[in-house]
Parts: sequence; structure tokens; C-alpha cells
Amino acid sequence: MKVKKPAWEPETRMIDEVTTADAEAIAALYNPYVRSSRVTFEVDPVSTAEMRRRIRQITQSYPWIAWREDGRLLGYAYLARFRSRAAYDHVAESSVYLLPDAQGRGIGTALYRRLVALAPGYGISRIIGVIALPNEGSERFHAMLGFKRTGVLEGVGCKFGELIDTAYWQLCLDKEEDDG
Repeated sequence: MKVKKPAWEPETRMIDEVTTADAEAIAALYNPYVRSSRVTFEVDPVSTAEMRRRIRQITQSYPWIAWREDGRLLGYAYLARFRSRAAYDHVAESSVYLLPDAQGRGIGTALYRRLVALAPGYGISRIIGVIALPNEGSERFHAMLGFKRTGVLEGVGCKFGELIDTAYWQLCLDKEEDDG
């Protein structure tokens, strides 16, 4: 016997584009990282209005996506301009943030893989991940996704009265890896 599915079943999990309507949820997700973590070098919490401005600015040229479950935003990821000179226009910096209860479930991986898939459509052939050190989890995450560690800048960040090193990880989207 063939079972007829309803004409419409709501998605309980999905990745979709961020809009300015998400600014409040994104600011609420991001600000605990600002207040208590070294993963962002931002030191002051971001208002909803400022987050709305950032979303408008970034989504003019780059993808910003979110993971939602049952209408709740659990995480987001985006690409942004790496440097302001035109010679860098094919390069973007990646970021991903998740609610604590969303970590360890593959959501960050799914978001990053979607960003990588979207990048060429935005003219991006290189993605840079910048990681405050130490952060073994983030370094393993980037390595698992095919990024290569390309360097460390020593003491370039200062947060909570401490100098922080950053590692640069790069993913080349238009280059075959040499098996050597």
C-alpha cells in the first residue's frame, strides 16, 4: 500500500541565507563570544543595529548563511573581505559561530562546506581562516576541511590583557593538491 505524504512538511533543519531580520538572534549568539572568549578579537558587544548594518554590508558581496532548527538560529557562517586592495578581491576570510548546544553536532562542518560550495559563485578562489591560538579544535576543524596552515603571526591580538598569536589557514579552491 502506497502512503501519501502531505503536500507540505516543514523542514525542521535547514541552511539558508541570513537577512537583516536575523540581526537580533545573531548578535545574541555572537556577544557571549565577545565577552568571554578569545576566538574573536572584538572587545565590545555588538548591538542589533550594528549587526544589521554588518549583514547588509557583507551580503552585498559575500554569502552569509545560517543553520536553523524548528525556526531557531543555532549557528551562522559567512565570508567577508580579506583585505581592501583590489588584488585581494578573489580572497575571503571565513567565520563560523554556533550556540553552545549546537557544537559537536556537525553543524559547523555543514555550514563551512556550504560556504566553500558558494564561494566560486562570488568570485572567491581562496578562503582564509584566522585562528586565535591556542585552539586545537579549530585547527583540526580547518585541516579536516582541506585548509592548510600557512603561518602564524605572534602577539598580534590583545584581549583580556594578554597578547594572542593567530594562525592563518588557507583553502585554495582552484588548485589541485600535489601528491608529491
